Amino acid sequence: MKTSVKLALAGMALLGLGAAHAAQDPRDDNAHAILNTRLSLVQAVGAAERHAGGSAIRAELENENGRIVYGVEVVSQTRLTDVKVDANSGRIVSAQADQVGLGKAAED
Repeated sequence: MKTSVKLALAGMALLGLGAAHAAQDPRDDNAHAILNTRLSLVQAVGAAERHAGGSAIRAELENENGRIVYGVEVVSQTRLTDVKVDANSGRIVSAQADQVGLGKAAED
């Protein structure tokens, strides 16, 4: 009887540790952030492409000082532009363009 109680308590402790770890998993924060945005990734990519005049090659959800934004990299013939799109309003928060050529990127 004492052994089964100890095993039950040990199992409960392990489950508690697992739940605590899961609650701290950054992927859970990302999932929560995605579910609470008004703008979809597709909409953000479209806004960034229109703004920068090129095609998106990478996009991700980011936390910029407490503001949830989509970071979208847009490439054109001569530029790589990092566009930040507010995930709730769809507004362009910032856009930083780099010149590209011969394998180098020189900041504008």
